[in-house]
Amino acid sequence: MYLDKCFPKEFENAKKNNTPVVIVGGTVEYHGAHCAYGCDSLVAQGLLEKLAKKKDIIIAPSISYSPSSYAVGDETTGTVHIPENIFEEYVYYVFMSMLSSGLRNIYVLIHHQFEQENLMPMTLSYMKAAKRATMAYMEKTRGQGWWGSEEYNSYYEDLGGGDDPFSWIKVIPTMSKQVQDATGYDHAGEFESSILMSLYPETVKLERLGDVAHWFTKSAEKANKELGDKMVELSLKWLEEKIV
Repeated sequence: MYLDKCFPKEFENAKKNNTPVVIVGGTVEYHGAHCAYGCDSLVAQGLLEKLAKKKDIIIAPSISYSPSSYAVGDETTGTVHIPENIFEEYVYYVFMSMLSSGLRNIYVLIHHQFEQENLMPMTLSYMKAAKRATMAYMEKTRGQGWWGSEEYNSYYEDLGGGDDPFSWIKVIPTMSKQVQDATGYDHAGEFESSILMSLYPETVKLERLGDVAHWFTKSAEKANKELGDKMVELSLKWLEEKIV
């Protein structure tokens, strides 16, 4: 189910059933001559569409204009970069709106710059906005001193569970460290080209590799659908366990 195609009845049922609502945290970023600009968004989106066939989730509209950075290519390459402080403020209000509407099981799924689950600027922007929004929402609805009230005397026992407000919004990678170790992870190289090829074959054109020479795309000549299918399979298994 897609959030932007939901009606109020379905939305109320999702809140009642605590159905996971998942946002793709994507980018518009240069990925060499052979991969589409939406690579990071498409990998996450494609995995979610497959996951939706296995379990009940709601796919929220993707957020693609983001702090992608100009680390790979400069501003002439087509990359869209939003400064972190501005982006954080934007997603803060997205989260506040979702919390205020009653959603309590929100995920942000990110493929961009998540090597070995390291926390890079875009991911940190989402995480910081999520904690800020949760804190502001709790103070707005429960008042100052909410955490210290007797109502929250089981706070430490509830950590990580559905009654823990700071677990209402979770920011996770498309591929866990274990999945990355089992297959591989790169930027527009063998691995990213392969998983994108598996999900959206029309967005990878290996015959264009020779158009521009980059060290990070050189290995893409080895990209293949079989490897991509394996990456998708392992990523889906991880996401099926993680998104609950």
